[in-house]
Amino acid sequence: MSTFIETHSLGHTYRFGDGERIVALRDVDLRIARGEFVALIGANGSGKSTLARHLNALLIPTCGEVLVDNLATTDPGNLWEIRRRVGMVFQNPDNQLVASTIEEDVAFGPENWALPRDQIRARVDEALTAVGLWDQRTRPPQMLSGGQKQLVAIAGALATRPDCIVLDEPTSMLDPLGRRRVLETIRQLNRESGLTIVLVTQSMEEAAAADRVIALHRGRIVLEGPPKAVFAREPRLEDIGLGVPASMEMTALLRERGVPLETTPLNLGELAAALKVLGPVTSVL
Repeated sequence: MSTFIETHSLGHTYRFGDGERIVALRDVDLRIARGEFVALIGANGSGKSTLARHLNALLIPTCGEVLVDNLATTDPGNLWEIRRRVGMVFQNPDNQLVASTIEEDVAFGPENWALPRDQIRARVDEALTAVGLWDQRTRPPQMLSGGQKQLVAIAGALATRPDCIVLDEPTSMLDPLGRRRVLETIRQLNRESGLTIVLVTQSMEEAAAADRVIALHRGRIVLEGPPKAVFAREPRLEDIGLGVPASMEMTALLRERGVPLETTPLNLGELAAALKVLGPVTSVL
């Protein structure tokens, strides 16, 4: 796969009016391939949200560079094109809803590009179908559940037909049903449409669904690789304030009690399937 986003020695320092400085990113070298699903994890203050905002030029590097499809984010002439190619979805969906109906909200982005009405209509229908909300297109967004609102926000990003969507903790304010629905939609868009996904999350279960996990600590990348490889480094994860998916914790406990699990499931569904294959195990629990 070809490289779509890359950073070179990326650094970011926040400067405040009283002279205070906070270094959020230090020497970050990163490559994200077109069509890849990447999860960014880290404790609060690790720099993951700052990094996410660099990927579509909401922030400009203090030092180093960010290239999106070979377009430098430091060039003001590239900003609109970069933001067309990389959409953003934030934590609180209410902050992204601007219209009185779902379809009007999703149309907001394409309208800002001054597209013809028929093209806007096609994009809105396409985006709402992709997230499963086309039949509710005339409803007010305020009448939706939190998970549905976040799907509207995702549809709004999709309507600009980006190559990539960056999602900054999109499920942190949702109930379990909403979280599952949003994550399933993200995975479907990646697998069926080839959309590049960058998911910022503090949920190890969500991170386990990605192709690659990148862990940040104090503004630096400290772990990187496929989910199983990263989560196998449990002591290091603990050092930086993170854990492993619940399924891996349960697998370790079951093995201690004699359950012969040969694989290490990354989610509870995989764990349930592995236990089903083994048959009754209650005698060792």
